[in-house]
Amino acid sequence: MQYQDLQKSFHQNGFISGIRFLEAEEALKHRQQLEHFEAQYGELHYKTKIHTLMRSPYELATHPHVLDVVELLIGKNILLHNVTYIIKEPRTPSHVSWHQDLTYWGFSNDKQVSMWMALSPATELSGCMKMIPGSHSKGQKSHIITDDESNVLYSGQTVTDVDESMATLCSLNPGEASFHHGWTLHSSMPNQSDDRRIGLNVQYLATDVMQTKNDSDSAILVRGEDRFGYYEKDIPAAFDFAPEAVRRQADLQNRYIETAKAKS
Repeated sequence: MQYQDLQKSFHQNGFISGIRFLEAEEALKHRQQLEHFEAQYGELHYKTKIHTLMRSPYELATHPHVLDVVELLIGKNILLHNVTYIIKEPRTPSHVSWHQDLTYWGFSNDKQVSMWMALSPATELSGCMKMIPGSHSKGQKSHIITDDESNVLYSGQTVTDVDESMATLCSLNPGEASFHHGWTLHSSMPNQSDDRRIGLNVQYLATDVMQTKNDSDSAILVRGEDRFGYYEKDIPAAFDFAPEAVRRQADLQNRYIETAKAKS
C-alpha cells in the first residue's frame, strides 16, 4: 500500500495495520534485547517511557520510515510522548477491554496517533488487537471504571456498548506495525498461545497538542520543529539502564499514572 493510500485508509477507518518496518530477523534481535534486560532487571511490561531506559525501543520509535507514516497522519512536527512494552505471557488471562486512548490522557486535541509494533506473532490466538472501523469519527464514548485485575489498563476503563461483530482483527507478524487514532475503539483478548505476545506501543503527538491535566508532562521532539514548548524534555537513553535514567524513569512513570487517573 502506498503512503497516500495509508493516509486515506487511516482517516476513513481510524487505523491502518500490517505495515512492515523490520524483517523477522531484525525484530527477533530487538526481542532478544528486551528479554536480555528482563533477565537482569525483572518485568518490563507496561513500564512508562521505556525509551529513556533502553536504546532498542527508542530506535524503533524513531525509525525513519515509522516517522514517515506518523508525519502522514498528524503532520511534520512530531513529539514522541511515550513508549511502552505491552506483553502478554502464554496462556494467561491478561486482556485489554474496549476503550479509547484519549479518554484519560488529558490532551487538548486529537492530533495524536499510537503505533503498535509486533516483536512476536500477534494473532487471534495470542490476543492481537481488534479495532472498530470508523469509531474514531463518532467522538468520545462513555467509559466505566472496573477493578478487573486481568485488565492491562491502569483504571480498567471500559466501553460496554460495543458491537463486536463490527470488529476487525489486526494480526501482525514480527516487524509489522499498526497505527490507530486516539478515538478508535480497540481491545485485545488473552494470549492462548504457547509464545509470549510482545508489542511495542508508542504514542506520538503534534507539537500543538497541550496537556490539560498538569504542566509537567514531557516528550521528545523527533521530527520538525516545536514552536510551542508545552512539554518538559525527556532524555532518550544513551546507554541501557544508566542509574540516573532508572531513577528518572520511576518518577516519570508515577507522573504518567497520576495524569491518567486524574479527572479532566
